[in-house]
Amino acid sequence: MRILIPLMVLLAACAPAPPTVMGRASVIDGDTLEIHDQRIRLWGVDAPEARQLCDDAVGAAYACGRLSANRLDQRLENKTVSCWLQDTDRYGRMVARCEMDGEDVGAWLVRQGLAVRNARYAGAAYLIEEVAARRDKAGIWAGSFTDPEDWRRQRRGGK
Repeated sequence: MRILIPLMVLLAACAPAPPTVMGRASVIDGDTLEIHDQRIRLWGVDAPEARQLCDDAVGAAYACGRLSANRLDQRLENKTVSCWLQDTDRYGRMVARCEMDGEDVGAWLVRQGLAVRNARYAGAAYLIEEVAARRDKAGIWAGSFTDPEDWRRQRRGGK
């Protein structure tokens, strides 16, 4: 019995934490979801903005921000999404890692070339996915694009 109690405590400490929020997600944009009226910014990724344009492989402009959001919406359609709080952003949104059917949504976005990894906040997370997307010329990597953070900065007048 003396061994059993410490073992149970250890197992309980190792058990994964339950999701902070879970349910069917509405896609707000390429890196923001809403579940049960809770806005969730996906941790570690930055997708092109809704009005942002990118150039495809032949230099033709396309709405890469809308494409990112639409593809994410298709991927999450009618699925349960589980999110774990990582932080809160300056707008008060939950910043979370989210999964759908055991797949990391941020990793999927980066691997598809629908978002870039946000190294400033995520370190090396999603680096493998971004390298693979670049190599395969997936999504935004097929042509040219302005990094979403730089695009936003340019719209704010360089601040």
